[in-house]
Amino acid sequence: MLGLRTVCRRQQLALRRQLHASATVANPSTASLTTSSDKTTASSESASTQKWTPNSIRTGLIARKRGMTALWNDQGVRIPVTVLQLENCQVTGNIKTVRKDHTVYHAVQVAASDRPAKTTSLQMLGHFRKAKVPPKRIVKEFPVTPDALVPVGTTLSAIHFVPGQFVDVVANSIGKGFQGGMKRWGFHGLAASHGVSISHRSSGSTGQHQDPGRIFPGKKMAGRMGNKRITTQNLPVVRVDTALNLIFVKGTVPGVDDAHVLVHDAKKKMVALSSHNQAKGLYEKVLPKGVDDLPFPAGTAELAKSLPSIIDAPSYRRSPFLPLE
Repeated sequence: MLGLRTVCRRQQLALRRQLHASATVANPSTASLTTSSDKTTASSESASTQKWTPNSIRTGLIARKRGMTALWNDQGVRIPVTVLQLENCQVTGNIKTVRKDHTVYHAVQVAASDRPAKTTSLQMLGHFRKAKVPPKRIVKEFPVTPDALVPVGTTLSAIHFVPGQFVDVVANSIGKGFQGGMKRWGFHGLAASHGVSISHRSSGSTGQHQDPGRIFPGKKMAGRMGNKRITTQNLPVVRVDTALNLIFVKGTVPGVDDAHVLVHDAKKKMVALSSHNQAKGLYEKVLPKGVDDLPFPAGTAELAKSLPSIIDAPSYRRSPFLPLE
């Protein structure tokens, strides 16, 4: 004889099959296709009418550091700039993850710099094929707000950043190899006069007594220097070249020439400042002076075609040698 639990389970399975069959008859596949297409049309229309808000966090870009040069503004002031170039930077995915604390993490996955298919792993080839983009050398993701997700396959342009705004640049600093305590930590070394023999650049005593008889972790000693992840904050964008996909930022950027760097909106100047000013109702003070709006959700190659090839930031620095008007 069958047990009571087995009979109950069979009854439940039969009831589920009946409900599934009735739902299939009531809602044919054509209705589901129509609904999905309507949803797609509605989402595309809403995406086209999206506008940047102080609460929005946009995606960043992957660029190559090409080196440094200088520009001059209208008053003849010399501005040292670093040239960053985009190499076919495209969106390869949108990420949505629910954390343990039940908060939702949204991110945009960006890839840049085309590479041959024969040097790409099969797993990444399948990933790029699904996104309908060529194989890439570097793939990174940028946390965004839910309204700043970008369609997969979108080609990003340098116009994503508006001249006059501030950006943060993340890259690995130049590695300097194994260095001593003087260069690595700024130790002054031992005496350079009489009594010191072949120990002028020594770090000196590093240990303690028999108890504890060891060196504590974190002690400043000789070792590998550089080659660390560095973030340079609040660099103003001076010029954008949409034809060559160049971004000119004022100041220095970490990393060697031709290294990949991550560029995104300045957090302290925009994200943190927006939350501070919104509490006071000062929405107009979120963006820097001279910047009216930002491309949202991203600056695409199609948008760059409708703009001039070179866009300069408004003069934000006056020469001290010119007379006051």
